[in-house]
Amino acid sequence: MARDNLGDFEHRVLLTLLRLGEDAYTVPIVRELESRTGREVAAAAVYIALRRLEERGLVRSELRDPGEEGGRDRRHFLLTAKGRKRLAEAHRTYMNLSEGLDSLLEKA
Repeated sequence: MARDNLGDFEHRVLLTLLRLGEDAYTVPIVRELESRTGREVAAAAVYIALRRLEERGLVRSELRDPGEEGGRDRRHFLLTAKGRKRLAEAHRTYMNLSEGLDSLLEKA
């Protein structure tokens, strides 16, 4: 049975998919993660995380024609209902755990 908890990187990838919506394929996912975290992100690491998330039913993918842009087909990734629910649960958990800690976190 697959583990239920989201790893930190998996959590970040799911949040990025939520933010990007229909435009989520590897390159924009990497760019968004780098932009938001200020850290370099390997495309291979993103792709591996996406495959794991897809195996767990949190993400689904589809191959799309690039249309007028040309080039080769791209694999786009979307949150499933299960993925959205898992992300919402994780968000509530983090919010509950951090409630009342603002003054302590400001000292960091």
